Amino acid sequence: MGWGDLGAFGEPSKETPNLDQMASEGMLFLDFYTANPLCSPSRAALLTGRLPVRNGFYTTNAHARNAYTPQDIVGGIPDSELLLPELLKKAGYINKIIGKWHLGHRPQFHPLKHGFDEWFGSPNCHFGPFDNRALPNIPVYRNWEMIGRYYEDFKIDLKTGEANLTQVYLQEALDFISKQQASKQPFFLYWAIDATHAPVYASKHFLGTSQRGLYGDAVREIDDSIGKILKHLQKLGISENTFVFFTSDNGAALISAPKQGGSNGPFLCGKQTTFEGGMRAPAIAWWPGQIPAGVVSHQLGNVMDLFTTSLSLAGLQPPSDRQIDGIDLLPAILQGKLIDRPIFYYRGDEMMAVRVGLYKAHYWTWSNSWEEYSKGIDFCPGQNVSGVTTHTQEEHTTLPLLFHLGRDPGEKYLLSFASDEYQRVMQQISFVVQQHKATMVPGVPQLNVCDQAVMNWSPPGCEKLGKCLTPPKSDPKKCFWPH
Repeated sequence: MGWGDLGAFGEPSKETPNLDQMASEGMLFLDFYTANPLCSPSRAALLTGRLPVRNGFYTTNAHARNAYTPQDIVGGIPDSELLLPELLKKAGYINKIIGKWHLGHRPQFHPLKHGFDEWFGSPNCHFGPFDNRALPNIPVYRNWEMIGRYYEDFKIDLKTGEANLTQVYLQEALDFISKQQASKQPFFLYWAIDATHAPVYASKHFLGTSQRGLYGDAVREIDDSIGKILKHLQKLGISENTFVFFTSDNGAALISAPKQGGSNGPFLCGKQTTFEGGMRAPAIAWWPGQIPAGVVSHQLGNVMDLFTTSLSLAGLQPPSDRQIDGIDLLPAILQGKLIDRPIFYYRGDEMMAVRVGLYKAHYWTWSNSWEEYSKGIDFCPGQNVSGVTTHTQEEHTTLPLLFHLGRDPGEKYLLSFASDEYQRVMQQISFVVQQHKATMVPGVPQLNVCDQAVMNWSPPGCEKLGKCLTPPKSDPKKCFWPH
C-alpha cells in the first residue's frame, strides 16, 4: 500500500474512514519509511530491528538487486537473528502472525521456530494458480501444518478479483484478541494481510464499491477490517492498554498501476526503487489515553523502529550483542520529541541514498534496466526525471545528487553542486555515511541460491490432506534478480 492511498494522507476519494479516524484519534507519521523497497527484506527488518544487509535478507548475485523469497529460494531468516516475538516471550507475551510470513518457507524458517506461538497464513505471496507439476500452489498454514492451498482450498478468482481471505484473516484476529483478553494474557499480534498485492483481491461485499476499481475495493476492505479490530479492542475494554501501529512493507507497486497499483502521492516512482515512492510508507500510531489525538509527527521513522519501540513498551532492552538499527519512538509518540537520526535507503547490497533532516543524497540511482524497461516494466510510469530515474546503474559517490524534501518532495529539482547549501549539507551527510559504513558488517546473504526441489511440494500436514507432491531432483543455482 502506498503513502497516498489513505484519505488522511490526501487520497481524493476519501474511502478509508476507519484509518482516517485512527489517525484523528492517534498520531500520523508523514516521514515513515520501510527498510527496503521490497516485501521480504522489509518484513525481516521489522522483526529484527536490523537493516536487511545485516540480517541476511539481500543478494550478492549482482550489484544493487532487489531480492525476496519466492518458492524456490533456499534461504530464510537465520537462526542467529533474534526476532521480536522471541524477545517478547521473555516478558510473558503470546505472539501470533496472521497472513504473509515471507521470511523463508523451509521447515527451519517456520515462524513458530522463531518466537511465534500461533500462525494462520502463508509462507509466500498468493501467486498462482499453478499446475502442481512445474510449480506447486502455495500452502496456507494453521500453526505447524498446512490446511490447504491457495486457489484450491482458499479460492481467489483472478477474473473477478473475489477472495474471502481478508475476512478470514479478520476473524482470526478478533478471535485471538478475545482469547488473550479472556485469559488476561499480554499479546503481540502481527496482522500481515496482503490483499493490495497483485493479484489484488477483495470479498464479494466490497467488490465494485470503490471509485478506484479493484485496488480501491481491497483498500476499503482492509480499512473496514482495521476499524473492526480497533472497535473490538474498545468493546473488550483493553484499547487503553494496547498499542496499535499501521504501516506498509513498501510503497505502492506502480508496475501494477493503474488497475492493481496504489498511489504514492507526490513522491517519485514506487516499489522496487529507492526513490521516495518506493520506501516512504503510510504510518499511524494509536493508543487511546496515551498518544495525544490528532497529532501529525515529522519524526523520521522506519519499520525497524517497531522492533525497538515494542521492546520498550514491554519493558525490555534490545539485544546488546549486535547492531540494532531501529530506535525507540516512544519519546516522539508520547512526548512529541524529535529524535535526530538518518534514514538509509538500501537496494540489495548497496546503500543507494541517505536522508538527514530534510535533505536526501543519492549515492547511486537506478529505476530498472533498459532491457526490462523496453519490455514494458516501468517502476516510474509518467515520472521520468532526467539524470535521476536512470535505466543504468549510475554512481554518484563523488558528487551525490542532493534534494531538499521539504521544498521538493518529488525529487525533481537537484541542488546545484556549486551552491553553498550543497557544500554545507554534504559535509554533514558525508560524516553520517562514514560512521554508518564503519559499523557495517553484512550478514550472510540468504537470497543467493534457488532450487526447485525446495518449493512447497510437501509441507508439514500435506499427508493428512492428500496434498503432498513429488519434488524434482535438487539442482541448486544462483538466483537471477533482474531488478
